Amino acid sequence: MPGRERVSGGPPRSGGGGAGEGPLLLGVRHHGPGSARAVRAALEAARPRVVLIEGPPEADALVPLAADEGMRPPVALLAHAVDEPGRSAFWPLAEFSPEWVAIHWALDHGVPARFIDLPAAHTLAWEKEREEASGDSDGNGSSDGNGEGEGDADGDQDGAAPLAGVRIDPLRALAGAAGYDDPERWWEDVVEHRGVGDGDPVAPFAALEEAMGALRETYGDGGHERDAVREAYMRLQVRAAGREVGDDGVAVVCGAWHVPALRRRASVAADRALLKGLPKVKADLTWVPWTHRRLARASGYGAGIDSPGWYAHLFGAPDRPVERWMTKVAGLLREEDRLVSSAHVIEAVRLAEALAVLRGRPLPGLGETTDAVRAVMCDGSDVPLALVRDRLVVGDVLGEVPASAPAVPLQRDLDRQQRRLRFKPEAREREVELDLRKETDAERSRLLHRLGLLGVAWGERTVSRGSTGTFRETWRLRWEPELSVRVAEAGVWGTTVLAAATARAEADAVAAPDLAEVTGLAERCLLAGLSDALPAVMRVLADRAALDTDVGHLAQALPALVRSLRYGDVRGTDTAALAEVAAGLAERVFVGLPPACAGLDADAAEEMRRHVDAVHGAVGLLDDSPAPHPTHLRGRWRGVLRVLSGRDSVPGGIRGRAVRLLLDGGDVDAGEAARLMGLALSVGTPPADAAAWIEGFVGGGAGGGMLLVHDERLLALVDGWLTGVPAEAFTDVLPLLRRTFSAYEPGVRRTLGELVRRGPGERAGVTGTGAGIAGFAAEPDTARAAAVLPVVRLLLGTDPEEKKAERQRDGLAGVGR
Repeated sequence: MPGRERVSGGPPRSGGGGAGEGPLLLGVRHHGPGSARAVRAALEAARPRVVLIEGPPEADALVPLAADEGMRPPVALLAHAVDEPGRSAFWPLAEFSPEWVAIHWALDHGVPARFIDLPAAHTLAWEKEREEASGDSDGNGSSDGNGEGEGDADGDQDGAAPLAGVRIDPLRALAGAAGYDDPERWWEDVVEHRGVGDGDPVAPFAALEEAMGALRETYGDGGHERDAVREAYMRLQVRAAGREVGDDGVAVVCGAWHVPALRRRASVAADRALLKGLPKVKADLTWVPWTHRRLARASGYGAGIDSPGWYAHLFGAPDRPVERWMTKVAGLLREEDRLVSSAHVIEAVRLAEALAVLRGRPLPGLGETTDAVRAVMCDGSDVPLALVRDRLVVGDVLGEVPASAPAVPLQRDLDRQQRRLRFKPEAREREVELDLRKETDAERSRLLHRLGLLGVAWGERTVSRGSTGTFRETWRLRWEPELSVRVAEAGVWGTTVLAAATARAEADAVAAPDLAEVTGLAERCLLAGLSDALPAVMRVLADRAALDTDVGHLAQALPALVRSLRYGDVRGTDTAALAEVAAGLAERVFVGLPPACAGLDADAAEEMRRHVDAVHGAVGLLDDSPAPHPTHLRGRWRGVLRVLSGRDSVPGGIRGRAVRLLLDGGDVDAGEAARLMGLALSVGTPPADAAAWIEGFVGGGAGGGMLLVHDERLLALVDGWLTGVPAEAFTDVLPLLRRTFSAYEPGVRRTLGELVRRGPGERAGVTGTGAGIAGFAAEPDTARAAAVLPVVRLLLGTDPEEKKAERQRDGLAGVGR
């Protein structure tokens, strides 16, 4: 189940026994700051000699890294199968997670800390078996190793017994029993707003253990098939620790749901019987960065919380949390240029406190603070409030792990390159513009393209604003925790990003299903600077092109191949071999295109028309490229277009487009175009074919609307044909014409309407004089056109220095600016 994390957490958990009553069982809500503070107080009071924590025991060797200066939560334990790196499991921990607090307490006091949940080797194998049995496996499972998560709202919300095999949500059940309709609000009232005072620090855990025991008596111990096995393993580990240091010296931090099961008397033989025959794989574990956003339920994380940023604030600011929170909100809104003063903060705090009193809450919670922010700082609007929720309530915090943490060689190489290029991963989405003329930006671009080839989607290409040059790239970046899994998975291709991307490109070229895929891969190799992979890809490309006889496939492959040639200048890549293959591919397209266009139906003709457009653009780029060619391709292509424009067996849309491309290139004049249009729109031509010819000539985003505006002879021909279409045929051609002309800009349609309204007697194309028509003349006015040339030269920077100085004196420099 790719992309799914399910750490066992959610509701308030567990009770514990006091000294002399066996192990100290501290049931917690995973990622609960109230539970975290209570765990710290209980451990300080009990001073255990060993701390046992819910988590994979293979990670025991990684526990000391939690004290490293380079470790910054949120982080997660990542387990992945050695033979199948894409199959993985996560155990996320935030600064306010009780397990993280327990680990740090143990390290600070020199007490051993161990994980006691079911080993990851069994968890990963079990998940694989479950997916194979259900038939939904794609070969790359990703989950949380602690089960479905006690926080899932899967249970029956009316208090009836749940369906068999359906996990209840203890947090929701307890909140409902207390008369709350919102589990998060109930948790805040009974735990987060309850300070750790001078009372018994174990009392909260005893109360939660009693509540969980009542829930398990009511709903049974089931809910998830794995719980019984996990709890059997945990009981065995607790017994083993008790034999080492005595039961009174053991403290256990686990999900509250499991505490009654750990307290239960069960024989060692019965527990071992449950563990017998479990599937197993070889697993590796390490620490990886995590994010607050991935801790949120909205991300699909079953054991998540609704407001990780708010909980982090509560944990880090136990005194005056509302005042500090409102100050954070005000700072964020000021950064977004909203007028928020200190008076706003004061009034928002007062309103939140008043709302808490009205609602019978001990202190303002997230609901009260949110309502106060909306009313006072956001003027009642939910738009800025959405920003507060995204940036603060959830948050974009990305954790860090030390360089000494275990990692696959590919991850270490990626870390080195990110540090060298000063290209730090961030959880918050950001847009980066790269100027490929600068070496650092060019290396960053190559890194992103190489990671894309490896399936590590750190960045996504977007359209560059204000520039169409090939020297600029715009990327939208965001680092997600799952990318650590993708890096581990890509490690099978090589130990460095360059080597892995090269090997992956070569393998993908061989496995590519069609020619277009190979040409696209060649383009990506150039973008990624994979000079070693390009020859292998080019061999596959040449072989595929020689064997492929489908002109549509060849025409689809040519544009991507020609686009790649444009990267040679900016990226310094040798594209001579690529140009030769592209030229050969173009020649095969020229030969095969005319017969391939004959006898096509409407859909096939539309697809082939798009291929003609693509090939036309590709030929222009290829013929202008500096690489040598054995022939002048543009001349050959003009010959193909002439054949297409005059062959009756070619559909009207393709013939019309061929004439339009010849007209745009200056290979036919307006008179010849008018003659060809007249033939296509003659009485003997079926109306549907004539309408298709018009769409090919002036439709498809080719700027045909402006052509008709400025060449009234063509407009007169279209108008004359349209008014002569028989009534019974008009209904058939109307949808096609409407589709063509509706694509024009409103101003173009309005101008065409005005020209048509004037009538045929006044249009230049009919009278032949052009007299009296504003904006039209019999011949271009060269004197008026030449008047703008000085300004154009100044803008382009082509003026000689003496001319430039002279024009500046004349005031033209101001116009140029």
